[in-house]
Amino acid sequence: MNENEILKEFTDARAILKGHFILTSGLHSDTYLQCARVLMDPKRAGKLCSALADKIRNNLAGMTFDLVVAPAMGGVIVGYEMGRQLGVPSIFCERENGVFTLRRGFAIEKGARILVVEDVVTTAKSSIETIECIKKHGGVAVAEASLIDRRGSAAENLNVPLISLLKLDVPVYKPDALPEHLQHIPAIKPGSRSLKE
Repeated sequence: MNENEILKEFTDARAILKGHFILTSGLHSDTYLQCARVLMDPKRAGKLCSALADKIRNNLAGMTFDLVVAPAMGGVIVGYEMGRQLGVPSIFCERENGVFTLRRGFAIEKGARILVVEDVVTTAKSSIETIECIKKHGGVAVAEASLIDRRGSAAENLNVPLISLLKLDVPVYKPDALPEHLQHIPAIKPGSRSLKE
């Protein structure tokens, strides 16, 4: 899939929202990518994840994975589908008392090679927390994949290769440095990080 075809899938799913949003990182943006809208259609999800799996195979040729680990909530569906596409099991970590951990009987074998999978990477904080969870449980994060990479200059270093289907340069702002066009629009917080456990 080329960039225009990928963007069309997001546009057709009404997944590119405009307004004033508080991202899970606490940063503000006038654009929000609601990947749940894209992933709610199994055909669309399969098509996008198939393209991402192909990109992983082409860009990380020879790299093997024992397991896919995704952060809940946003990464769960795309993580499952990437595991299916790549032929490896998929699990997810979730927040317990604000820290990512494994629950539900999930475990990681010592030394397992892990592909971290997210729907959208903005600042990479969730990715870094997921990698820390993997280390704590004896695994080794060797790469990351996401549908969208919108890190821009706000990114933290992952220290692993990141393969994304689409890279978008969408500005983000600190709460005390909002541009004029956002200052008078009420902000909404559509992310999942603040959900009750």
